[in-house]
Amino acid sequence: MFMTDSDYFVFQDASHSWMAPLNTHNTRIVGGENAPAGAWPWQASLTRNGRHFCGGSLINKDWVLTAAHCFPRTSTSGLVIYLGRQTQQGSNANEVSRTVTQVINHPKYDDSTSDNDIALLQLSSSVSFTNYIRPVCLAAASSTFNRGTDSWVTGWGTIRSGEPLPSPQTLQEVEVPVVGNRKCFCKYSVRNMGITDNMICAGRDEGGKDSCQGDSGGPMVSKQNNRWVQSGVVSFGIGCALAEFPGVYARVSQYESWIKTQITSNQPGFVTFTSSGTDSDLTTTCAGLPAITTTTIATTTVAPVVCGRAALNSRLIGGLDVVAGVWPWMASLHSKERGAHVCGGTLVSEDLVLTSANCFSR
Repeated sequence: MFMTDSDYFVFQDASHSWMAPLNTHNTRIVGGENAPAGAWPWQASLTRNGRHFCGGSLINKDWVLTAAHCFPRTSTSGLVIYLGRQTQQGSNANEVSRTVTQVINHPKYDDSTSDNDIALLQLSSSVSFTNYIRPVCLAAASSTFNRGTDSWVTGWGTIRSGEPLPSPQTLQEVEVPVVGNRKCFCKYSVRNMGITDNMICAGRDEGGKDSCQGDSGGPMVSKQNNRWVQSGVVSFGIGCALAEFPGVYARVSQYESWIKTQITSNQPGFVTFTSSGTDSDLTTTCAGLPAITTTTIATTTVAPVVCGRAALNSRLIGGLDVVAGVWPWMASLHSKERGAHVCGGTLVSEDLVLTSANCFSR
């Protein structure tokens, strides 16, 4: 949902309109910086007839999560998804591409309010995971993201109206805190725009850091116990990085059941993200703010160990000390007699380690 008034300029991309302030001077995703190669291995670039128009996130080997507003028409003609892509220009040695067999917009997506702005894309064939291509974990239904939760947003959004990122158009990353839904509701109510429980907001009061046109459909993620968990899908906002108006995202945790009904095999990894302490957003008040409601959601979800890891490491010979947890399958075999390390091994399941036979002469 995007508005028009005398202070804003509305322009089109392949999927939707985006309103940017006339005097914007954003130089990247808005206040971000170049992302290191492989840092966000789930990031997808959605292209139509060779042109990037939205972002997305890989959630298993066959499916990408994105925004419904990227697909006012669910045609797959000319649609190609790139994974492992770092730049929009030049070669990308680590990328793969897939066409799309079906686009599934949420059945209750409302393009007038941007409610339920979420969609699934089924890839034409499975992708193989590498250091540059891996799935993200998804926030489970019982997740909590208190105000201030540290989050990261990534994408190839434009500089400003119609002007792309400087060549070679490198993937951008920006760090933003979650803005509680009550506070976000109060901010957007002055423009008669509704913030629902199906949304999550993020940004800084002073502005300057945000997603923008071309980032739509991309992921907002937060880290918990060495896993990256996707909390939001880039949806809409008033301008880009304006003070007092945080970006608005589809709240992923609201869609666990729907996603599971659409993906019937090899389901994505859902992780319960838990914020500590009391959510300071609960004290926010303003005219028209709905009463606080609490809902208890029971869940027995156990996330696959494959999702949410972004451990990119390219050195061994002539390398450096390894950061703790970078190679989580590494085993150290010790002799009971000597009490010392004698061989290495590889954890290949919950109860099996693979190693060399010459380690066991007896």
